[in-house]
Amino acid sequence: MEKVILITGASSGIGKETAKLFQAKNWKVAATMRKPEEHADLSRIADVECFRLDVTDVDSIRSAFAEVLEKFGRVDAVVNNAGYGLLGPFEAASDEQIERQFQTNLFGLMNVCREVIPHFREQKRGTIVNISSLSGRSAIPFSSLYSATKYAVEGFSESMSYELEKFGIRVKLIEPGPINTEFYGRSEEIARKKDLTVYDERLDAFLAFMRKGGKAAPDGSIVAEVIYNAVTDGSKRLRYPVNTKGVLFLRSVLPEAVFRGLVKKIFLRG
Repeated sequence: MEKVILITGASSGIGKETAKLFQAKNWKVAATMRKPEEHADLSRIADVECFRLDVTDVDSIRSAFAEVLEKFGRVDAVVNNAGYGLLGPFEAASDEQIERQFQTNLFGLMNVCREVIPHFREQKRGTIVNISSLSGRSAIPFSSLYSATKYAVEGFSESMSYELEKFGIRVKLIEPGPINTEFYGRSEEIARKKDLTVYDERLDAFLAFMRKGGKAAPDGSIVAEVIYNAVTDGSKRLRYPVNTKGVLFLRSVLPEAVFRGLVKKIFLRG
């Protein structure tokens, strides 16, 4: 029997590459996004169906999941990929920006999990893949709110993995480092205030460095390969770093002061 995967945020980047890879591996793919009518190229691929799903809208999640079950009859894996990066000094972030960052990156992911877990429990199997980030294990400057959501995803997923294991449900965390996707373009939001300029010099240097590094990084297909491995390897492994360039190792072996000095030298030029 062919297996079915549901992917949020599948309109571009990691989500789109993941949809294409699973289709090539003979999976049925439910590619979800906020505006499926703008992405007809995906729906033209055999065994890929596009569904409208906005992770910030609980009714949208419920409706999409019901439509996927009606279409395919089952779901074997879910990839919580929808998200974006709010960058900039915390002091400059508005209440609306803070709320939207958490609603998208954390609460939306939680609501998708809440919807799919009963289905997985009933069929006594299923895999939940939550897209975290290197910034969920090691924060960098000007990413306080983005990192806060990803650190939360890490803790949420790790704890939930214990709860769900007895039901045959596996939880996986994918932790990408720099990846050349729209994270550094359409999916990026900058927190600024006109009357708050004291951060601007460092912020602009940081953003230039990040965008340059993002363009030089591998594309989303490298993450898609890791997601496929996480779903199909049959293991109870929780974390899958991708292109972290030894950062997690260095954090584990270097004294904290040395590691923090290295981060400041790289991202703040001193």
